[in-house]
Amino acid sequence: MSGLKQKLEQKILAERPRTEKLVKEFGNVKADEVNIGQIIGGMRDIKCLVTDISYLDPFEGIRFRGLTIPEVLEKLPKVEGQEMPFVEGFFYFLLTGELPTSKEADDVHEEFNARKKVPDYVFNILRAMPADSHPMTMFSAAILSMNRDSIFKVKYHEHIKKTEYWQYYYEDAMNLLAKLPEIAAFIYRLKYRDGKIIAPDPKLDFGGNFAHMMGIPKPYDDVARLYFILHSDHESGNVSAHTGHLVASALSDIYYATSAMLNGLAGPLHGLANEEVLRWIHGVVETLGGKVPTEEEMKKFVWDTLKTGVIPGFGHAVLRKTDPRYTAQREFCLKHMPDDLLFKYVDLLFKVVPPILLEQGKAKNPWPNVDAQSGVIQWYYGVKEYEFYTVLFGIGRALGVCSNIIWARALGYPIERPKSLTTTMLENIAAGKSVD
Repeated sequence: MSGLKQKLEQKILAERPRTEKLVKEFGNVKADEVNIGQIIGGMRDIKCLVTDISYLDPFEGIRFRGLTIPEVLEKLPKVEGQEMPFVEGFFYFLLTGELPTSKEADDVHEEFNARKKVPDYVFNILRAMPADSHPMTMFSAAILSMNRDSIFKVKYHEHIKKTEYWQYYYEDAMNLLAKLPEIAAFIYRLKYRDGKIIAPDPKLDFGGNFAHMMGIPKPYDDVARLYFILHSDHESGNVSAHTGHLVASALSDIYYATSAMLNGLAGPLHGLANEEVLRWIHGVVETLGGKVPTEEEMKKFVWDTLKTGVIPGFGHAVLRKTDPRYTAQREFCLKHMPDDLLFKYVDLLFKVVPPILLEQGKAKNPWPNVDAQSGVIQWYYGVKEYEFYTVLFGIGRALGVCSNIIWARALGYPIERPKSLTTTMLENIAAGKSVD
């Protein structure tokens, strides 16, 4: 058994009594109240999910295992000679809640390395798909096809104990995650680089190998590491995370669940936001004549825009400050691409939009979110195919979703089955009538 799996088993055995006690002794204690607006409005803010992997703090942004993004980027072991941490070490941290040593991060790298060979049938499926297939469709299909290799599926039919489910979800998750960089890079090179595939390099870490297979030189390897870490998890209620959790709650294996997660992520109201922001910024550049405007010129443009529309990339349903994921990427841009035209526009928008939105008085949170920055970085390093951006998002999100699913099976969470009401019942509740 690997060091990571041993550590995870220790954590699980210590955690199970906490969950069991809450259910047995405090199962009837109310944690929230639900109103009609929340029921009809997509269950927003209803406290009904559990995850210890991440928590969205309104004033500090996403916390991974209790640490803020700046703390995570500072404390995790770094790839030698690079600015950003190992993705492998970050995954260790998501699973165990403990910061790994450099050796422990390297052990996960070696474990991924031993599992990362992609079956030939996956590449054959991708080559057989229509040339104009969306890359997210290809990514989801490739992952779904590997269900045939699920270890959990075999073990379940051997009637293993429920307390052992997590072990085989772990094995499937490790096998899947190890293959994601090569599958994604293969899709990119197949669709956008005339099918000129670059073989993986076993010496390179998760992010470094992805950059290598994409064919993009340094520091894009650090871009990849940062991007995958920042997009890994965002509590459990967002569409992609919740879809993965929901599908796995039926004991569908990690391949079914991750493919479903990606299908949710592909929606324009979820994973396409960075693409839409970048399209908008290109439109701003064109409108303003391709030159760097003054602050006054940008302010006028923003006010004119707000008369008929919105400024994409600003605002957040929960956050009440600048998204720390945006800040981390901004710091990277200031260091590596300060003179890039698109970044200069993003920088100006960062300076002028929040005060204007505050003055306008309509936005609860006038600060930029992660999507206001991320597409600009990809464009700068040559990844100019908008529709591929969600695949990059999906690689990162799989880290968090797989972590949550492993823990859900370890703690024996049941299949999800919320209760529905009819519209007439809601009308009766609104009128003060009983619906029992």
